[in-house]
Formats: sequence, structure tokens, C-alpha cells
Amino acid sequence: MAFNSVKRADDLVPLRRILASTYDKTGLADLIRGISGTCPGVAFYSTGGTYEALAAVLEDKAGLGVSLFRVSDYTGQPEMKGGLVKTLDWKIYLGLLAETGDPAHSADLERAGAVAFDMVIANLYPFPETAADPDASPEDLRQRIDVGGPSMIRAAAKNYLRVASVSAPAQYGGLLAELRETGGRTRLETRRKLAAEAFGLVSRFDAAVSARLGGLEAALVAKAYGLE
Repeated sequence: MAFNSVKRADDLVPLRRILASTYDKTGLADLIRGISGTCPGVAFYSTGGTYEALAAVLEDKAGLGVSLFRVSDYTGQPEMKGGLVKTLDWKIYLGLLAETGDPAHSADLERAGAVAFDMVIANLYPFPETAADPDASPEDLRQRIDVGGPSMIRAAAKNYLRVASVSAPAQYGGLLAELRETGGRTRLETRRKLAAEAFGLVSRFDAAVSARLGGLEAALVAKAYGLE
């Protein structure tokens, strides 16, 4: 397979479209207020409970031209019952991974009616916390294995040349400070650092899943699913 080599990237990327889907909503309201005030006209795309949280924050931002869309309306696909599938969609990943300086990628976006995202705000299910509970059942553990979150975070992080992967509330303050300083744009160096932190987060999450599932006793799993 031939890899597409990018020869040039912009340092400052303006925030126009943001994909947000978080489990931990600590500090999210302040982040959204800050972004909305710094980036007039920004559009948010969101899912489930995160959409509701953003809607409450953005009620008074209409005068700034800020907009909010449900991911299901954008993709044309309803969320799977229980929220198991919300963002795993061609249009989402095209918008995250497309290198907009590539005419072929721009053509793909246009053909699919997709938009290019400039930022992902996402974090993961609390699997490590559940794994630390000695009384957690195999089903407790299975339910807290995140699929969509790591996928979005990884895709955004891979394309850090233009996409900021924001994966932890601790990053919000520094991000807002940069946006205010740059007029609503992210720096390449910031996106690189966020990408490195994002891959570290996903790596630790996967390691926790592997270790905890690998340590389960066969008899306990059999009992949990009625095989005894």
C-alpha cells in the first residue's frame, strides 16, 4: 500500500467544526462557553448526553452564530440502542482523517456530503476504575469497554496536522488560553502534544482491559453467563 506523504501543514488552524462525545463531563460547560465566545460561528456535532449538555450551554449563544447538530442527524443513522454505536460512521471518520490539502480527499468530503472536523472532544468509559473493583463482574467489565471513544480519539490524533484531539478535562484550561491568544486557532505544536497524550490515554485503557480480562477465572465467566 502506498502511503500519502504530506509535505506541508498549517501551523494555526481555525476552529470551525468540533465533534464532542464525552463520558466525563467535568469542566465541559466552561470549555464550550469559552470556545463559543472565542470562535464565533463554530459548529458543534454531538451525541446523547453530551448533546443535551451542550444544548443547555449554547441556549444563549445564538447571536454568535454558534450551531449544534446531533451526530445522528448529520450521519443519517440513529444511535444504536444503549448508545453502543453513535459515531462509528464513514462521514465521521472521513471528516477526521481527510487531509484537506489533498484534492482527492476534498473530493471525497464533497461526494459524501461530509465536513472536516477541526477538533474532537472525547474521553473514555471508566474501565480502569471498574477494573480496580475486586467485586466487578465480567459483565460490569465488558460494558465499560469503550469502542467509539478510542476510535475517535485515535483518528483525530493521527491527523494532528489539522485536528486537535482533546481527551481529558485537564487539557481544557490550556486550550482555552491558546484560543484566546490566537483568535480561535490551535497551534501545530499543541495539536502534536495533544495527540501524544491521546495515544497514551488509549494505550493505558487498552492495557487495563487486556490485563483485567486476561486475569478473569474461567469459572467466574461461566457462572456470570449462566453456563454452569
